[in-house]
Amino acid sequence: METLQSAVDTLVHSSNTLFILIGAVMVLAMHAGFAFLEVGTVRQKNQVNALSKILSDFAVSTLAYFFIGYWISYGVTFMQPAAVLSADHGYPLVKFFFLLTFAAAIPAIISGGIAERARFVPQLCATALIVAFIYPFFEGIVWNGNYGVQAWLTVQFGAAFHDFAGSVVVHAMGGWLALAAVLLLGPRNGRYRDGRLVAFAPSSIPFLALGSWILIVGWFGFNVMSAQTLQGVSGLVAVNSLMAMVGGTVAALIVGRNDPGFLHNGPLAGLVAICAGSDLMHPVGALVTGAIAGALFVWCFTAAQVKWRIDDVLGVWPLHGLCGVWGAIACGIFGQTALGGLGGVSLISQLLGTALGVAVALLGGFVVYGVIKALHGLRLTQEQEYYGADLSLHKIGAVSQD
Repeated sequence: METLQSAVDTLVHSSNTLFILIGAVMVLAMHAGFAFLEVGTVRQKNQVNALSKILSDFAVSTLAYFFIGYWISYGVTFMQPAAVLSADHGYPLVKFFFLLTFAAAIPAIISGGIAERARFVPQLCATALIVAFIYPFFEGIVWNGNYGVQAWLTVQFGAAFHDFAGSVVVHAMGGWLALAAVLLLGPRNGRYRDGRLVAFAPSSIPFLALGSWILIVGWFGFNVMSAQTLQGVSGLVAVNSLMAMVGGTVAALIVGRNDPGFLHNGPLAGLVAICAGSDLMHPVGALVTGAIAGALFVWCFTAAQVKWRIDDVLGVWPLHGLCGVWGAIACGIFGQTALGGLGGVSLISQLLGTALGVAVALLGGFVVYGVIKALHGLRLTQEQEYYGADLSLHKIGAVSQD
């Protein structure tokens, strides 16, 4: 019997390790999606910079999260012998890899908002600080029960703040951090003239669409593999993600009047929103959640650019910040059994947890980017911005005419 139990344990641990490793690789691939979404949206003179930022940010994020961030979130350190780290087929290491890809999504999100006028090295410094301290602080509260916040919400309102795959922990955090950076940077030169918005056309719709599709496919690893074990995997998460993606696509297509930029961001808005409650909602609730998110993105992106003059290049605050907030609230609504959900969620807890996430992100964003702006500066010079970040910072353009 001991031999049989040992064999079963080995099979369970190895299966879980493979399961979460596949998820980690799928979310890692999403960073290519972030890169190409930005490459296609920015002007051609900033394409190299977009690609360079995403890869560099990922590397810096890995170092920050490995040595500091993961310890703050989960109390786990990797300064142990390899024999200890490789226990249970190295599952703890692969879990770190999986959660790292979530943490590294924060600077990838921010990158799209500050595109075309942000300096390179100061952004890497901001990435290190955010992934080492700000993101892990809130991640630990929600996903590890740090500081007793979740326990207090459970006692007071009957349920903890529920965010299965990171509508707030990842996306809203990234979006609201980006808002702080965008406001401190200011709009791109020439974006507003005589009080009116000047259109800066995307450089490549095919690249933009490629980035969107890569993100869509990888998102099923993002959501489904958030179960973190093979025993916890649920087809409900997969279908809810699908329905929210479709709802966001259709809504953005209609409200955005066939605009390809809105169309290819619509499914991403739906997927951002469904992260929180994908394990609880009925598929019809997921469809409604995604559709509202798709429309919300179009309306708020337009208002931010035209009315509020917030030059958020990729619209990461509406897409991740606002749709992430909506997703957590939708989880508290459509997760209820009365609306076909599985229950076990409190709308008040969702509101309070979301508000805490937004507050941490905004405060952290203004502190980090404010200090860096005061000490080193955040923005390219007017001449560098005119010639583009590619030639100014990387000394090479995206394409050669030779």
